[in-house]
Amino acid sequence: MESVAKVGAEKGVTRVGGKALERLLKFIEERRCAATALEEGFEAFEGEVHRRFAEAESELVGEELARLDVTLPEVRIEGVLYRRVVSGVGEYMTAAGPVKVLRHRYRAAGTNGASECPLELRAGVVEGFFTLLAARMGLWVVTHLTPAEGEQLFDELGSMSPSRSSLDRLPKAISEKWEAHRAQWESQLREQQGPLTEAAVLVVSLDGVMAPMKDGQREGKREQSRQEGKFTRGPAGYREVGCGTLSHYDGAGERLRTVRHARMPEPKKRTLKRQLVAEVEFALKRQPQLRLVKVADGARDNWEFLAKELPPGEEVVDFYHAAEHLRRAFGHVYGESSPKAQASFKEYRQLLLKAEDGVGKVIRTLAYHHGRKPRCKALKQELAYFRRNRARMDYARLLAQNLPIGSGVVEAACKTLVTQRMKRSGQRWSSDGGQAILTFRALAQSERFDGAWKLVSAEYRRDVSFPENVVPINAHRVSSV
Repeated sequence: MESVAKVGAEKGVTRVGGKALERLLKFIEERRCAATALEEGFEAFEGEVHRRFAEAESELVGEELARLDVTLPEVRIEGVLYRRVVSGVGEYMTAAGPVKVLRHRYRAAGTNGASECPLELRAGVVEGFFTLLAARMGLWVVTHLTPAEGEQLFDELGSMSPSRSSLDRLPKAISEKWEAHRAQWESQLREQQGPLTEAAVLVVSLDGVMAPMKDGQREGKREQSRQEGKFTRGPAGYREVGCGTLSHYDGAGERLRTVRHARMPEPKKRTLKRQLVAEVEFALKRQPQLRLVKVADGARDNWEFLAKELPPGEEVVDFYHAAEHLRRAFGHVYGESSPKAQASFKEYRQLLLKAEDGVGKVIRTLAYHHGRKPRCKALKQELAYFRRNRARMDYARLLAQNLPIGSGVVEAACKTLVTQRMKRSGQRWSSDGGQAILTFRALAQSERFDGAWKLVSAEYRRDVSFPENVVPINAHRVSSV
């Protein structure tokens, strides 16, 4: 049902008296005076209460929004003179639901450019449709759910009711503003998160996970594989999304806080690496006593970055990746599924983890077996892996000092940031669309969403000033729909 409220001013006092509020008050009075419960049952009563309060809330929010409209012949927006050109009814999505408001539009004097709406600029309307609170709610929801699921969630909650298409557009539009100021705003968010006085160790990690891309040329790659007689199943059209984490630990090895970043595919993960450099440099400048530990798998590009572009610190190859290389090595020696391979793997895995110079023992054993099987290229590669990363595999010493030996934190970030949201059945992503989700999902998981929203929402509010000694008075009709 559409409710209409009139907003006006009389002797300096604003009048607000809509029919939805009148109906709500009447309903409340009737229920308070009722001798028995509603025949429909308590669930129906609870739903009716929610519906009536939401209707009144929507009406009141719409009336307040209407007060921000301007009817003067001229205004100044950010100091530039604008003249009134047109008026009409605009529909906005508020946290209480959709409302229709009469608003006026203005164009810069002496130009034929796009018009501006002072009401929207004063209220901070996001992309011409969402109020700030509604936009924040919508952004949070699609950060965690698909737009279709978000639409269903809002319908179930029974207040604002954005469509899946508007929810799909929302994060992309907000992300454009974020990317334009990203480095500056990330610096401000780091400042806002206070230092952890009990922190003793700073751990930085880098990894990646494959995600389905719209521009991944999937069918072309599959066709090429068919022509070459290759197997056509697998991740054709997938590209690597980069994930990075920065974690603080106390002296006992307990993780205190983790900041997460994720970027859509780009050469050498350049943006992600710049983000991690900024995070590490800030953390060490704020707390120079922190011991820096770099943890990753054995991928060479990861260590090109971690070893050369970050300050000096402990370098650790993830133990579980190293153990997997060890398992494969003994598989090449004895046969992958042989009891001897399994027994040798278990024995040397424990040596690698707990023995002093365990990696040296592994290298000597693999070198011996390679000498007996010099033509086994796969075994040679595994031996080279351990030799190349020997200095990063002093696991017994690291464990004794309560330092991390696994990259589980960044691997978990790959799952929670990317896999759980972006690898559902049928999903494929553009770079901009995927980044819009990743940015705000990472901020939410890093306890930075609130601060980020304050920064980006301010971009939608602009200064609107009036001629001296003029106070705009509004008398518009507002509809909640």
